[in-house]
Amino acid sequence: MTSEDAQALLAVLPARVEVKRGMSERELDRVEERWGFRFAPEHRTLLGAGLPTGGRGWPDWRDGNAEELAERLAWPIDGVLFDVEHNGFWHPEWDPRPAGTQDALEVARSYLAKVPVMVPIYSHRCLLADPNRTGTPVLSMYQTDIIYYGTDLADYFHHEFGRPVPTPEDHQHAEIPFWSYFLD
Repeated sequence: MTSEDAQALLAVLPARVEVKRGMSERELDRVEERWGFRFAPEHRTLLGAGLPTGGRGWPDWRDGNAEELAERLAWPIDGVLFDVEHNGFWHPEWDPRPAGTQDALEVARSYLAKVPVMVPIYSHRCLLADPNRTGTPVLSMYQTDIIYYGTDLADYFHHEFGRPVPTPEDHQHAEIPFWSYFLD
């Protein structure tokens, strides 16, 4: 994604969304260092072109409340843990589920500590945090109810805020380790 592409995506946002000055490379580096993840290239380009803010939907990576940002980053994992605790979820690749709920949560946490980080874009829409991959799908993540919300960041913006372009039926979404399990 080019800076011009990112500007075009930001232009489709509704008027209630304030797009602040884009983040500098230094600011983006600080966010990544502080929170322990790396933005996907297209996410980094988008935030460099402009920082969408307004309401609770947009994470404010520049001036946002640290506790709220931490909660947003924890949302995908916390959602899986909620379903382990309250809905009997257990991933088939994990060891057998312990009988006790607290033991199950402990085992689940150890597995979940190793899964790829999903970074919030808007509300509970997330993109894989991987600086070496582009074109990964945007996922809508609510506990283990996870669906595709865009074939990539640009497609997501068009579906959520602009005029959606139909996704071809034979489109193959990029695989996201662990998280793609929920999309089958």
